[in-house]
Formats: sequence, structure tokens, C-alpha cells
Amino acid sequence: MPEASIIKGKLDVGEVIGEMSENTGSEGAIVMFLGIVKGVVDGKKVFKLKYEAYEPLASRTLKKIVREESKGVGEVRVYHRVGVLTPGEHAVYVFVRAGSRAKAFETARKVLERVKHEVPIYKLEVREDGEFWVIGDNSRYRKRK
Repeated sequence: MPEASIIKGKLDVGEVIGEMSENTGSEGAIVMFLGIVKGVVDGKKVFKLKYEAYEPLASRTLKKIVREESKGVGEVRVYHRVGVLTPGEHAVYVFVRAGSRAKAFETARKVLERVKHEVPIYKLEVREDGEFWVIGDNSRYRKRK
């Protein structure tokens, strides 16, 4: 069953993979992408990322992406955290179950790119040289005071 949501805490990855492994039928591949908070960007130390989602639009958009990208594969799940995260913490999770690894990887990449560009989740990067808004293509804009 497709699933997508904005979450505040950590996700039990093993539990999700266990659920997705049940009743696979002809699907023999599960791909997972795990996005983590970087500790260094542009040679500067990152202290934290502040994620905010414009709700309920963010959840609706995530669900729309998952619904559309689930066609042709067994299952797609996406979870995106919000709140203050520090380097090494998990921020975004994409899971795809498909009939082949090629299709699973292809779909996971497409889903992730859509999440980055379409879902109204805003990321403020706090690092040693200031605060920067980060948008989907990884462009950074210094936050004005």
C-alpha cells in the first residue's frame, strides 16, 4: 500500500522494510534512499537544519507523488522529517518495491527529485558562516536578518 507522510521523529527502517517484504508476489527488489544531514557544506561546518512543512499542502503533495509514481511498481513509501535535525540524523526516506532493481532504482530517484522540487518543505541550514535557505536543486541563499 502506498504511504507518504511528514514525520517528527525517527523512522524504524527495519520495520518498514519488513512490512514491504511481505506479500511481494513477483517483485524481487526493494530500494531505500536515506537522506542524512550533512556535517560540512561548502567547506563550512553545519550545526543544524531546520525543516518546516507548509501543511496540509506538504502531506497532500507527498501523497500525490507516491500515488502517481506507484504505477508500474509494487509499492512506494516516502517519509520526510520536520523539526531541528543535526548532522548525521535521517531527514528523508524513500522506499520502492518493484519487479526489478533497475525499475526500483529508477523510481526511487524520480520520487526523490519530485519530493525535493514539488513538496513545500523549507530547509534552513545553520552553519558556521551564517544561515542559508536551501531549495530543491541545492542552491543556497543567505538568510537576511
